[in-house]
Amino acid sequence: MQRRLGAILLVVALAAPLSVLGSTAGAVRTPPHPCDLPRRDGETIQHHSRRLIDCAVGAFGPIRGGASRAVCIAKRESGLVPSASSKTGEYLGLYQHAADYWPSRYDTYTKARWDLSASALNGRSNAIVTVRMVRAMGGWKHAGWPVKGC
Repeated sequence: MQRRLGAILLVVALAAPLSVLGSTAGAVRTPPHPCDLPRRDGETIQHHSRRLIDCAVGAFGPIRGGASRAVCIAKRESGLVPSASSKTGEYLGLYQHAADYWPSRYDTYTKARWDLSASALNGRSNAIVTVRMVRAMGGWKHAGWPVKGC
């Protein structure tokens, strides 16, 4: 047990300087704006969404299935397009949150100092709220997303 703890501490200590290089890990550790990852020149919205989800899982996980399941579910829900909405406008964003529930979910799972958009159509906000909600509720199914196929 002590050996495992020592190895974990070593990995954490060695990874800390990576924040200087501008990696996703750095964005995770940069308070007060978690996962504030600008879209790169030529980057597709889907790739940017994957980076945001990876960051949110790294910062606020762990969640069952990790980032790969989180990306799979977002791909199924919205095609990894943050501005996606259902035909009726009832469901919004990367994870297609119910529009009526979004304001209370946003209030519950965010902090003002994070400087997040209150819009469900913002990929960063949607990813962070979703990951925190899934973790707090004990998994995807309990939070309302079926995991079948992911």
